[in-house]
Amino acid sequence: MNDNKLNSTELRAIFGLGMIFSLRMLGMFMVLPVLTTYGMALQDSNKTLIGIAIGIYGFTQAIFQIPFGLISDYIGRKSLIIFGLLLLILGSVISANSSSIWNIIFGRALQGSGAISAVVMALLSDLTREQNLSKVTTCIGINFGVTFATAMIISPVITNSFGLHSLFWIITFLSIISIFIVIFFVPHETNHVINREVGIVKDSLLKILANRKLINLNISIFFLHTLLMCILIILPYQLRQVNFPLSKHWQIYLTTMTIAFFLVVPSIMYAEIKKKIKPIFISGIIIILISIIILQNSKNYFWILIIGIQLFLFAFSLMESIIPSLVSKESPLGYKGTAMGFYSTSQFLGVSFGSSIGSWIYANFNSGTLLLFCITITIIWLLINLNMKEPPYIISMHIKMNKELLAISDIEKKLKEQPGISEVLVVLKEKSLYIKIDNKITNRKKIEKVLSTF
Repeated sequence: MNDNKLNSTELRAIFGLGMIFSLRMLGMFMVLPVLTTYGMALQDSNKTLIGIAIGIYGFTQAIFQIPFGLISDYIGRKSLIIFGLLLLILGSVISANSSSIWNIIFGRALQGSGAISAVVMALLSDLTREQNLSKVTTCIGINFGVTFATAMIISPVITNSFGLHSLFWIITFLSIISIFIVIFFVPHETNHVINREVGIVKDSLLKILANRKLINLNISIFFLHTLLMCILIILPYQLRQVNFPLSKHWQIYLTTMTIAFFLVVPSIMYAEIKKKIKPIFISGIIIILISIIILQNSKNYFWILIIGIQLFLFAFSLMESIIPSLVSKESPLGYKGTAMGFYSTSQFLGVSFGSSIGSWIYANFNSGTLLLFCITITIIWLLINLNMKEPPYIISMHIKMNKELLAISDIEKKLKEQPGISEVLVVLKEKSLYIKIDNKITNRKKIEKVLSTF
């Protein structure tokens, strides 16, 4: 029987690659709460160009995300991760030494072009035993939320004390450390493990693009991050309007995000246990809509503004957790990795679009117009999803097939007869078995036991 305890290789992979994954997110998130204010001191700067500087990182991430994932199958995971980190260093150094908004834009574009998130996940799959892969990917997923919260809290403090350029020097320093971690700490992969649960499959791109449910979820994450960028553009202005000093904005983010975290966890547990993801999902969109309406009408009232911020960050954190779970549930068997690749691409496109269009609206009109734009797309988002169906409450798993299993011609039929198994996919050329199960009826141990009897 396989040991489910994480071994030393898996622990090193989680720590090392988790840090690198977090660093990529820090590169994007650290400038969000501060560039709209401190960036105005840069040469040639205006609100529109600042929005482009924020969003260009997400745009280049979106462009290179899937290609990097595919290329890593041929030239090696670790070498491509190091290449991506070198691009991040180059972009960070250019940005750190820039006094012009145009150089910041160029530096941020280089930072984002090293889109190694999919490569990191693929290397994790190579280094992790199949029975522990879900634990490892969950840890990496948690990193995303923690990194976002950390960036929102510490970047205003650092920028206020040491200046905007200090953020880019910090990212440069962490990137150099990360390269050493990749070379000397992260274990070497002995072979590439083809795992469609994590990796991107080239011949599945059109299949995912044509899936209506996944299209709606990609639109959802696009809208969610478009709204986030627009709100982050306007929040510093609104906090100044209520005479809250720029140097203390981090206190608002720390308090509201901490409260949001403690509200989100029970909400997600309720949705999964009670099988109520659809009403929680719809409620999340409605709460976002209410929060934006409150922000639009907060005027100079401090506590009304805080209520709007709190509701928005709670709903954002809730949707940020629910949408990838839905992508996992709705993905065709054997194509989850590809579906998550498009999900991440849509996420970064939302960052890019929201930053650019939000800054343009704010620069050419006013804060009220920008919030009206946010209200409009939230209503569109709500209407798109009103008729969504409750997702299947199943999980998928991947099992490598040995010679004995490969010799069983009717293995798919036999497995489908087992209780709790809803779908089976056999990929002989990859020596892989993909199964969707109801984990309230069966689990991996039971399935492995059944397979041993065949």
